[in-house]
Amino acid sequence: MLVPSRRRLRFEVWIVLGLSLGQSAVYSVVQLLDKMTRAPLAEGTSTLNRSQSTREYFDLTYQLLDIIFALVPVLLVLYFLSDHRQAASGDGSNPGSAFNKLGFNFARPGGDLLQGLGLAALIGIPSLGLYAAGRALGITTAIIPSALDAYWWTVPVLILSAMRHAVVEEVIVVGYLMNRFGKFGWSIPLSILASSLLRGTYHLYQGFGPFIGNVVMGIVFAWLYTRTRRVMPLVIAHALLDIVAFVGFSLFGTAVGLG
Repeated sequence: MLVPSRRRLRFEVWIVLGLSLGQSAVYSVVQLLDKMTRAPLAEGTSTLNRSQSTREYFDLTYQLLDIIFALVPVLLVLYFLSDHRQAASGDGSNPGSAFNKLGFNFARPGGDLLQGLGLAALIGIPSLGLYAAGRALGITTAIIPSALDAYWWTVPVLILSAMRHAVVEEVIVVGYLMNRFGKFGWSIPLSILASSLLRGTYHLYQGFGPFIGNVVMGIVFAWLYTRTRRVMPLVIAHALLDIVAFVGFSLFGTAVGLG
């Protein structure tokens, strides 16, 4: 099989990012500039899950379509990372599968779950303090994790949205990019830095506090991936963090004065 040249791989990476989180990063920078030139960041608001229609079932349809189409770039990178030669190991598994290359599978569910829970606690608790500090310093907008109307499907959709964010970000920003950066000849520290800066940049619309927090999170996640070559614990941790934020806010935000 022909090995893609570095030039071809660079085009591939730009295409993937242009269709996914690279595009989000560009919009995020523009949104940050827009907010900063309107009023102090402390007076700004960032809403993560918005209603898209006042009609219940059209809103549900739009939410589900957003989730489905956001996952298309993930399918694209899985295709790019797959070895398309029809080869299987003695146990019937395909070592050339992108799922196996990324550790995005259920090969070790117990270990992945425990590692994911630990990462969620490690990242989640300091993030609350960083958000509070950012608000106090005036460098972070008020973040509203969910502004969906209260329907029977609101919580399930928020859970699906959290899972979508986790899969898209960890598969593309960690698994895929770390693989491609390595093929570019980049060192591990440089690859980790680039991956984490991208993660921070597409969160800039929330202010500088979340940018810093997500860069740190990106460094931890990318470093761990270089040690384990498994993206599944990162997906689990990210999904747990977002589920707690999205669903917790939706159910209890108003009760604690955040709605």
